[in-house]
Amino acid sequence: MLTDSQITVLGSGTSVGVPTIGCRCAVCRSDDPHDKRLRPSILVTFSEAGRERNVLIDTTPDLRQQALSAGITRLDAVLYTHAHADHIMGLDDLRPFNYGRSERIPIYGMPETLRSLRRVFPYAFEGEALHPGGVPRVAGHELNGAAVDLFGMLFEPIPIRHGPLTVMGYRFGRAAYLTDHSDIPEESLAKLQKLDVLFLDALRHEPHPMHTSVSQAIAWAERLQPKRAFLTHICHDLPHRETNESLPRHIRLAHDGLRIRVVGADS
Repeated sequence: MLTDSQITVLGSGTSVGVPTIGCRCAVCRSDDPHDKRLRPSILVTFSEAGRERNVLIDTTPDLRQQALSAGITRLDAVLYTHAHADHIMGLDDLRPFNYGRSERIPIYGMPETLRSLRRVFPYAFEGEALHPGGVPRVAGHELNGAAVDLFGMLFEPIPIRHGPLTVMGYRFGRAAYLTDHSDIPEESLAKLQKLDVLFLDALRHEPHPMHTSVSQAIAWAERLQPKRAFLTHICHDLPHRETNESLPRHIRLAHDGLRIRVVGADS
């Protein structure tokens, strides 16, 4: 079965966001709204039996602002890439999405990611709230390497390297979202073929031990040959307009609020 999906970029920035606190560089002072970057996250929206489903990847510290800006009123599941603060610290802001639903929100991640979430947010996993809406209520599900079926859409974990760490990207149909990576193992490259849309980490031009540079991201895109590639986890070194002018036509910087339609995503 083929299912159309929509990807909404909720945040395209690095761990401190852009503008960066205390910085007076040209990008941090830019009037271009594309240069305003919240912490990295996307929303995947698709239909299941005529019902709209929303799957969030990562709960950033900016989740409240991101949800309000994107008009998100319901979440059906959350996938986590890893447990760094810029990807998990908005979990408490899942609380309003529990309003009016009896079941817990299912969340998915590597075992070590879920252990970190339970350590930081034990109240979200344990018992019941003293009153409705008092705490977020989530149910953790460990990823074992296999694709997980969420409401008819398959989300396949893609192991990638973030410096010395292994973190997860996700493929869903003909799209894939990779953030916070410095390398992509050969076995993961094999899972990233025949894509319409590919997101890649591209922190800045200069090399970084934990992240991919713009030139490295371009090289990955040229090797994998997606129809379109979008660069994310961007720091304040990259002005949006000028950087896009230097990129190949099928590669662009992502920006907050960007919506991408993926037609006929395999499910």
